[in-house]
Amino acid sequence: MRIDKYLWCIRVFKTRNIATTACKKGQVKIENSNVKPSKDIYGNELITVRKNQINYQIKVLDLPESRVGAKIVDLYRKDITPKEAFEKNELLKFAKDYYRKKGTGRPTKKDRRDIEGYQEDTTENL
Repeated sequence: MRIDKYLWCIRVFKTRNIATTACKKGQVKIENSNVKPSKDIYGNELITVRKNQINYQIKVLDLPESRVGAKIVDLYRKDITPKEAFEKNELLKFAKDYYRKKGTGRPTKKDRRDIEGYQEDTTENL
């Protein structure tokens, strides 16, 4: 089975076109080497998929005939992604919140509302 079709069948990607694009961009690897979308896969291979800044590691258990339901996906793959990958993603979310320093760059909606509230308070006092 082709790698792009397999990733679509086990619901890693929503469409087969997205799976093909990910393979072409180098986000899909088998045994740490980039693959083309037409690469045939067999059982017992380790696939690494980079999606949403997380490197998912999937072990092929069996090949489905066609796209399978979400409840039976685990019959065809084993997810061996380390927990550290998900924890790193959580830390990245918190880091993004504090990246922009106050007073630099374009104001956010909250900043704009605060400014408007301040201006309304000063005009009422006059």
